[in-house]
Amino acid sequence: MALPARTKSQAGVNLPALRHHNAALVLDLLRAAGAEGISRLELAERTGLTPQAVSKITARLRAEGLAVGAGLRPSTGGKPRTVLRLVPDAQFAVGLHLDRDGLTAVLVDLAGRPVAVTTAPLDFGAPAEQVLADAADAVRDLSAAEPHKPVLGLGVAVPGPLDHRDGVLHRVTGFPQWDGFPLRDALAERTGLPVTVDKDTNAAALTLSLGEPLGDFAYLHLGTGLGAGLVLGGEVHRGARTGAGEFGHQTLQLDGPLCGCGGRGCIEALCLAAEARGDRAEAARVLGAGAANLVGLLDIDRVVLGGRTVAADEDAYVRGVRAVIEERAARGGGAGSVTVTVAGGGDRPVAEGAAQLVLAPVFGRVGERG
Repeated sequence: MALPARTKSQAGVNLPALRHHNAALVLDLLRAAGAEGISRLELAERTGLTPQAVSKITARLRAEGLAVGAGLRPSTGGKPRTVLRLVPDAQFAVGLHLDRDGLTAVLVDLAGRPVAVTTAPLDFGAPAEQVLADAADAVRDLSAAEPHKPVLGLGVAVPGPLDHRDGVLHRVTGFPQWDGFPLRDALAERTGLPVTVDKDTNAAALTLSLGEPLGDFAYLHLGTGLGAGLVLGGEVHRGARTGAGEFGHQTLQLDGPLCGCGGRGCIEALCLAAEARGDRAEAARVLGAGAANLVGLLDIDRVVLGGRTVAADEDAYVRGVRAVIEERAARGGGAGSVTVTVAGGGDRPVAEGAAQLVLAPVFGRVGERG
């Protein structure tokens, strides 16, 4: 008799993958413990691994220079417990934000703390070879800040739409010449590093999701364009074709102004036009209308605003967006408990989130939703 097929959750895991998964669990707890550290017994209790397995994993991490002893903790019985902590500067990652008019690159340690940051003008409409050269120069300069420490990889955040899995760009609004360009492979060849590519909004949403628990939330980034990063069920939601989050191109006005995407009356076009004529209250109201639609569609707990345009007047945008969401709730939209906050830092969360595209898998903290 044929056996029933295994479901995805029942499928076996090969031994190397299992070892990496268990080590990632331990590393994540070491990172969360910070300088105070954590004992092997606590690691076993929190991971569900046996003390013997934890001892093997921590011995390997110490041999690789990723963990170190952090003293002894008094015991309520028996000998004092040895405490271990992560060595944040054992390895590094580079995050690169390529925007339409500039780049931001950041070197972060294993704890995600920025060690060096650089910014420079960038013409995203220039020939690809020039954009790649500028990006590679920024990565090279940053890597020189810690020349004797290994760089795990390069995370790159760019405007969408794109294919996250293959690292291929699609028709970036205003720059259709990038459609089909294999950015991941091209930068890997230029820099010699493993490269991960994702949308700027997804990168920022990822780094926000690794901080304090925010529940289900949408990160709305208003800068040179407008997009959304969605975190649902604790994971960045990219969609079946990794194209989720093209928030800026919802149509709000059928006969509205032409947008760079080719459509009319898009939130992005309306919002940026209001900003350009100095009507920030209207820009915030438009953004709020789109946010309220998103809240009603996904029933999310929080809306987080970010990007350089929001950073220019955070209070105005928070007030404007919150007012529209609350007005919708008063009419029976059911969104009264939604919190509206600001990520802060302008475009910096995008570059730091790009670095987390590299680091998060090391700690077993990244996933996708189809």
